[in-house]
Amino acid sequence: MAIVLGDHQYGKAESRVVRFERETARHEIRDLNVSTSLRGSFAEAHLYGDQSQILPTDTQKNTAYAYAKSVGIASIEQYGLALARHFVDDVEPVSGARVEIEEYAWQRAVVDGKEHDHTWLRTGRETRTAAVSVEGAGDEQRVDVIAGLKDLVMLKSTGSEFHTFLSDEFTTLPETRDRVLATSLVARWRYISAAVLDADFAWDAAYASVHDIMITQFATRHSLALQQTLWHMGKAVLAAHPEIAEIRFAAPNKHHFLVDLEPFGMENLGEVFYAADRPYGLIQATVTRDDAPDAGSAWNPGAGLA
Repeated sequence: MAIVLGDHQYGKAESRVVRFERETARHEIRDLNVSTSLRGSFAEAHLYGDQSQILPTDTQKNTAYAYAKSVGIASIEQYGLALARHFVDDVEPVSGARVEIEEYAWQRAVVDGKEHDHTWLRTGRETRTAAVSVEGAGDEQRVDVIAGLKDLVMLKSTGSEFHTFLSDEFTTLPETRDRVLATSLVARWRYISAAVLDADFAWDAAYASVHDIMITQFATRHSLALQQTLWHMGKAVLAAHPEIAEIRFAAPNKHHFLVDLEPFGMENLGEVFYAADRPYGLIQATVTRDDAPDAGSAWNPGAGLA
């Protein structure tokens, strides 16, 4: 029996990159958390401590900063593509790179009824994400982009049911035909390569559209289960965006339980709840096209995001 080195990669996790556009009096901000992972023939470093083929993780961090200036950040997908292609195309030992990015949202401060040109407030909204993978070289090079979001917290006070479920001797949950439905959604969607390779593809507009479709489905679709809601979210996204191959969801069910007010002589008609943060149901699903191209290693995690 032999002992061998398996798959390996290395990179710089969570480099904080803040880029301002200052060409006019009205400045713009992009606030990112960038993680890079490099793949290639790095066995010598593991087996013998030979660093001759290793691009330092500190250099990867510096490259992220330099590209924020030289390439700019028109969108996190465009920026991630430029970084990943640089590592694969320009650093000889590197055969594959994955760049994972989180973007934090800011909104302009309003002063005297007008948006301020260079002051922002951190919003409590979701975090936008992107994961870009580049493998190989030349005509055989493969490029994958997975866009997404996390911590999209949504709640509706009615329009949801949960009943006729499987029951056994350990079941205590009552059936309900009117409940609070809430979740903190993680959604990630994989683009088909034709969109990824289109230099004019409108990444920000596509993200905004997918974001709005999911919210609309959550709000307007009468839900018999969170699973059903996720299915309709994914189905609507794929119907509206032929450039998306598949979308994956992870949705914790943020439970809200009706408070018993009878000991205080009061009736609770679905008005007062307590929110339980744990334990929680976790619903996961993938909605895909039946002819979706193979994902390859697109979903393989890097140094930062899962």
